[in-house]
Amino acid sequence: MVCEKKLIDEVACWLKVFDDGSVDRTWNGRPEAEFIAKPVHPHEHFIDGVAVLDVKISTETNLSLRIYKPERNLDDEKKIPVILHFHGGGFCISEPEWYFYYQFYTRIVRTARSICVSVKMRRAPEHRLPAAIDDCFSALLWLRDVARGKVSSDQPWLEVEADFKRVFLMGDSSGGNLVHEVAARTGTEELDPMRLAGGIPIHPGFVRAERSRSELENKSDSAFLTLEMVDKLLAYALPLGSTKDHPITCPMGPEAPPLAGLNLPPFLLVVAENDLIRDTQLEYYQAMKKAGKDIELMMNPGMAHCFYLNKIATDMDPRTALQTDRLLQTITDFIKRH
Repeated sequence: MVCEKKLIDEVACWLKVFDDGSVDRTWNGRPEAEFIAKPVHPHEHFIDGVAVLDVKISTETNLSLRIYKPERNLDDEKKIPVILHFHGGGFCISEPEWYFYYQFYTRIVRTARSICVSVKMRRAPEHRLPAAIDDCFSALLWLRDVARGKVSSDQPWLEVEADFKRVFLMGDSSGGNLVHEVAARTGTEELDPMRLAGGIPIHPGFVRAERSRSELENKSDSAFLTLEMVDKLLAYALPLGSTKDHPITCPMGPEAPPLAGLNLPPFLLVVAENDLIRDTQLEYYQAMKKAGKDIELMMNPGMAHCFYLNKIATDMDPRTALQTDRLLQTITDFIKRH
């Protein structure tokens, strides 16, 4: 007799969890928006000025990376910066090859004249935290080994063109939490000849057990983040027995290591005015400033969580398009200055 597995939980249109422990991350929202969660295959030839390569760096954890390289301009420097990117999704969903990342990070590398390396990390609920942090940190150490000549990628993109003295961590949503965590770990690590030049958490998933005012007001209309997603995804992702006051989700809280004691690079914190978790992001900013850290703040007025990943809005809404352009330029300026 064959027993069919039963659906025990569903998180918005992004995740289904079954009683046998399996999950389904197939898009379950509006059909016209399904394309944003479809994978884009790698292409080593240039399309719209960008080539894309997938590289596996660990057979033990099946860890792989997606590398975006811009077609070189005559006025480019011989070596260009590296952005190590951590995708969002509440540590449970999303992949680097999904179209909404592809469309934005191809723009990033063209605008910022940088190579982007995006980590295909393990996700919860199959792999609770700190698995994703371990994978992202491993990716950084792999870059260090490439810089040292200990390993090589399938194509010599990094060896030939990467400026390992200018490596930046960048992450969206929960990926912004990973920027903080990886930067904090790196502060005690010998990276030479590589240098961590900066961190760019974009709309990081910083929360606490007690609802913030922006959560209670709940003015966001973003499909990328709802109160249900905050609660359910973090319940699946955080270590068992943890609350949202855990240091991974509340690095400015009393359970976290003191920020003043962390050896962090310069940070650019990006916040959207209508983000559901705006207030706790700003709490992080104030705590970092109080701890004497080098941190800049960019605010996108009238925008919601991860607005720039919504290709429909960036194409159809002039305000979203304008704020996406502002975001790209601010990131580019930060990278150029560091």
